[in-house]
Amino acid sequence: MSSNKKYWKSVEELNENSSIVEALQQNEFVEEIPTDEFLGDKESLESSSTTRRDFLKYVGFSTAAASLAACEGPVIKSIPYIVQPTEIVPGVANYYATTIADGYDFASILVKTREGRPIKIENNTDAATNGVANARVNASVLGLYDNLRVKSPMKGGSSISWDTFMSETTTKLKGLNGKPIVFLTQSMPSPSTNKLIAEFKTKYGNVNHVTYDAISESAALDAYQAKYGSRGLANYDFSKAMTIVSVGADFLGDWQGGGFDSAYTKNRVPANGKMSRHIQFESNMSLTGANADKRWPITPSEQKLALAKLYSYVTGVAIPGTLPEALDKAVNAAAKELSAAGSNGVVVSGIQDVNAQTTVLEINEHLRSKAFDPKTTIKTRQGSDKAVTQLVADMKAGKVGAVIMNGVNPLYTLPNAADFKEGLSKTDLSIAFSMKEDETSTECQYIAAAPHSLESWGDYEFKSGHYSMMQPTIRPLFDTKQFQEVLMAWTETSGSYRDYIKSVWTNGILNGSSFNKAVQDGFFVGAKSDNVVENAADATVEEANEEAATVLTGGTAARALASSVKAGGLELSLYTKTGLGDGQQANNPWLQEFPDPITRTSWDNYLTVSKADAKDLGLINKNVANGGLNGSYVDVTVNGVTVPNVPVIIQPGQAKGSVGMAFGYGRKAGLKEEMQTGVNAYPLYQNFNAVQNVSIKKVAGEHEFACIQLHNTLMGRGDIIKETTLEVFNTKDKKHWNSVPQVSLNHIETPVTSPDVDLWDEFDRSVGHHFNLSIDLNACTGCGACVIACHAENNVPVVGKSEVRRSRDMHWLRIDRYYSSEDSFTEDIAKKEGISGLGSSLSEFAELEDPADSPQVVFQPVMCQHCNHAPCETVCPVAATAHGRQGQNHMTYNRCVGTRYCANNCPYKVRRFNWFQYSQNDEFDYFMNDDLGRMVLNPDVTVRSRGVMEKCSMCIQKTQKTILDAKREGREIKDGEFQTACSAACGNGAMVFGDINDKESKVTELKEDDRMYHLLEYIGTKPNVFYQTKVRNTSKA
Repeated sequence: MSSNKKYWKSVEELNENSSIVEALQQNEFVEEIPTDEFLGDKESLESSSTTRRDFLKYVGFSTAAASLAACEGPVIKSIPYIVQPTEIVPGVANYYATTIADGYDFASILVKTREGRPIKIENNTDAATNGVANARVNASVLGLYDNLRVKSPMKGGSSISWDTFMSETTTKLKGLNGKPIVFLTQSMPSPSTNKLIAEFKTKYGNVNHVTYDAISESAALDAYQAKYGSRGLANYDFSKAMTIVSVGADFLGDWQGGGFDSAYTKNRVPANGKMSRHIQFESNMSLTGANADKRWPITPSEQKLALAKLYSYVTGVAIPGTLPEALDKAVNAAAKELSAAGSNGVVVSGIQDVNAQTTVLEINEHLRSKAFDPKTTIKTRQGSDKAVTQLVADMKAGKVGAVIMNGVNPLYTLPNAADFKEGLSKTDLSIAFSMKEDETSTECQYIAAAPHSLESWGDYEFKSGHYSMMQPTIRPLFDTKQFQEVLMAWTETSGSYRDYIKSVWTNGILNGSSFNKAVQDGFFVGAKSDNVVENAADATVEEANEEAATVLTGGTAARALASSVKAGGLELSLYTKTGLGDGQQANNPWLQEFPDPITRTSWDNYLTVSKADAKDLGLINKNVANGGLNGSYVDVTVNGVTVPNVPVIIQPGQAKGSVGMAFGYGRKAGLKEEMQTGVNAYPLYQNFNAVQNVSIKKVAGEHEFACIQLHNTLMGRGDIIKETTLEVFNTKDKKHWNSVPQVSLNHIETPVTSPDVDLWDEFDRSVGHHFNLSIDLNACTGCGACVIACHAENNVPVVGKSEVRRSRDMHWLRIDRYYSSEDSFTEDIAKKEGISGLGSSLSEFAELEDPADSPQVVFQPVMCQHCNHAPCETVCPVAATAHGRQGQNHMTYNRCVGTRYCANNCPYKVRRFNWFQYSQNDEFDYFMNDDLGRMVLNPDVTVRSRGVMEKCSMCIQKTQKTILDAKREGREIKDGEFQTACSAACGNGAMVFGDINDKESKVTELKEDDRMYHLLEYIGTKPNVFYQTKVRNTSKA
C-alpha cells in the first residue's frame, strides 16, 4: 500500500502557483548564473570554441594555483601544474641539503619536502661537521608555518611596502652626519655576510659591528684569542679521548654551540673490551653529568677551586687553597687518570671565567691531548660581553646614530634590558630584522620582516675550513627580505644574494670546485676564509676585545682562579634546557611539550633545589590525588633584582648549597597565550655570569607541573634496565651480568627463551622482511632528537599542559629516565635482593623510590615493542590492532572504537588515546587548526580523530616506500636503507633499525651481541625491539 504522505523542502513547494517552484522544475538555480561576467563578455564567450575538457583543465589549474601560491618549491621560475615541474612528483618526497643557523643552533641538514612544502628535517650524514640535528633543529620546521610571523615590513605598528622601507631608511642612514651606525647581530660565521658588512662600512664610514650571544661564551673566546691570536673556540673531538674530565661543561647539551655528542658516543660503547671514562664535576644535574661514569655534585665556587687544583695535580705547579677532603681526593684521582691517559685525556670547562678557560687550555696543552685541536677554530660563538656593555653605555649617552639588529632580542635577553630600551629611544634610527613582533622589534622604528632559514640563502663557516651552504627549500610565504638582501640594497650592490654568495665562493673558497655541487651537497671542505675578507669576523667587532690580550697564562691563571673563589651563601647556576634553549623558539608547541630529559616536565621552567636545601627552606614537591606533581613557589633575588613566583623542583643530584634555573622562558611578545610559560631568568644573568649569589624566599601557593614520569627509580626492578661495569663485562660470563630470565614450567626453572615456554605455536618469520629495532643504552644520551623526529614524521598531536598533567600526553616515543636509589644501580639490585616481599616493611619499599643524593642516571627510549605475541592484539574486540608479517604491530584507525582494552593490556604502556579531536579544534590551538600550520603535516600518515587509539607504527610508511622503490628499480635492498624516524634522527648510533632476515645486516649482528636483552622478557611477549645492556667504566687508573 502506497503512502499518501507528502514531503517538501520549503513552504513554497505547497504553493502550486509559485514562480520559484516553476523555475526550479526547469533549472538547478532560481536565477541564471552570470557566467559572462566572470568568464568574459557575452559575445566572446558565445563565439569561443573552448571545449569542456579545456574548461575543466583551467578551472583545475586555478584551484591548484591558489593552493600552491604559498608553497612553491625552490624553482627559479613559477611553473603552473598544467606543465608539472620535473622535480615535484605528487606523493614523492624531495630532499634539499641546507643549513639551519639561528645564532644559537647550527646544523647541516636535509629537508624533506612534499608537494613543495618542507615537512621534516633530517641529519645530513655526509656533512663534514655539524651534520647531526638536535631536538630544536628538528622542531624548527614548525616555525616556518607560525601564523604570528611578521608578514611584511612595519613602521610604527603598521605595514609598509619594501619600497617605502628602503627609501626612508636609506635617507636616514645618509643623513646621520657621521654619527656611528652599529650592527647588533647574532653570531654569524658567514663569509659573504662579513664581506657585505665590510663593504657597508666602506660606504658609510663610521660603522661598528657588535656580535651578541644571548648565552655568553665570551670568557672562552677571550682566553682563546689571548693565547692563539684569533677570536674563536678550540675544537674538541671526544672520539679521540679515553679519559674525559669536565668541570661544569654540559658538552652533550649546548656548551660552546653543542654538536659533540656523536663523537662522544663513539668511545662510550664497549668495543674490544675498551671504552672511554668520563668524570663530571658540576652543580646542576645536566645531560652530560647524567651520562658520566662518575659524577661529583659540587657548588659553582667549588668548581673554580677544583679546576685550579686539577691543574696543580696534573702539572705539579703549586696552587693555594683547600678543598673538602673527599672532593680533594676525587680531583687528585681524576688528575692521576688524566696523567695516565696522557694524550688520550682531555679537560673541558663551562665556567664563565677567563682564567678558568685559560687553565683548561693549559692543561690540554700539557697533556698534548689528541682530542684538543686549537688550530681548527670553532666559530659558532663570536659574541663579546665587553662590546655589548659598551654599546649599551654609548646608546644611553646618545652617541649612537643608528642601531640595526638582526636575529637578536636584547629587550628579552639582556639583564639590563631597561638600559637598552632607554638607549634605543635616543637613537636616530632603529631597525630590527625579525620574524616576530617580539620584545625588541616592537620598540624599534622599523621592523624588517625576515624570512625563516628554510626560505633563505646563506653560507657559514662553523669550523675553520668547513663551509655550509643554506638554500631555500620553499619560496617565502610572506613579504620578507633577508638582512643580506637589504645590505646589498643599501650598498647599491647589484644582483641577488645568491649571486653574491656564488661570487664570494668562486673567488675565495672553492678553488675551482663546482658551486652547484656545493649547493647540492650543502657543504664544502676547503681552505680557511681569511682570503675572502681579511679578519672579517673580527675587523668590525668592538675594540673592547683588545682587553683579552691581557689574559693571564700558565700557573698564573690557575692561581688567579683559585684566589677569586668567594664561597658563602646559596649559589645560583643558570643553564639552558634541551627543549627551548635560549628561548628563540618559545612559540613552538613541539618544544614546549617536549619533556625535559632530567626532570621529565614540560611547559615550564623552575628552580632546581637539592633535597637537603629543600628541607631547610621548607620547600616541597608532592603528588596529588590525580597523580599530578605540585611544588612550592619562591621569590629568587640576585643583587636586588627579584624574579617572583618561581616554582620549585626538588632535583636529585643537585649540589647542596646550589640551585639551578633555566633560560628561555617567560616571554610574552610574539607568542600565543598558551606558549607564554615559565619565568624569565635573564634579569638574573648579571654581568653575563651564569653563577650568582642568590637569596630565596618561600611564598604562598602551589604550582601545578606537567610531569610525565611519576616514578623516578627502578623500584628494585633490575630487569627493566640491565647494567654492569666494564670490569665485570670483560672478566665474567654473560650469565653474570645479562642472564636470561627463568620461569617455572612444570615446576622446573626454564629459560623464557625456550620454545617450550610459549602460549602460541611459532610462526615462520623467515619469509620476506622482519623488522627489528636495537637501542643501545650506552650510546643513548637522552637528547630527545628522536622524540621530535617521531612527532614530525607521524603527525603526533600536541595536547597542552593541562592534558599532559592528566597523563594524556601523546608522544609515541618516550625516554624514561631512572635514578638509582643507592649510589649505583648495582647497589640498587643488591638492596632489592635483601627485601623479602611480605616479610619486609612498607618503609623498605618506599626507600627504593627515593633517589640517592648523588644518583647514577640512565635513559631508556621506550616505544611500542611490536611484540610477536602482543597482549594488545588478543583483547581488541574489533581487530583494530593486529600483527603483520614483517614484525610490526598494526593499528587500523577506522576500526578502532576506543575501548582502550589494548592500553590496559600493554605491559609497556606505550599506547596513546585521543581523548579529544586535537586537530582543527580551537581548544587545542597548537598549529593544527589553521591552514598555514597544517602545511607541516605528513600526507603519508593519517591524522587521527577523537576516540581512536594510536601508537608507534615502526614508520610503516617509510619501510613500504623502501620496499616499493627497490622493487620498481629491480634491485635488492641494502642494509641501512630501512629507517624509522627515530633511528634516522639518532646521530649517536643508539638506534639501529633493519631486517633480521638479512643475516648480514647490522641489526642482526646486534641481536646476537651478548649485551642484547628484551624489556620485561619474562612476560613472554617476544618483542621486536631490543636493548643493549648499559656498561659503565668504573675502572680507575
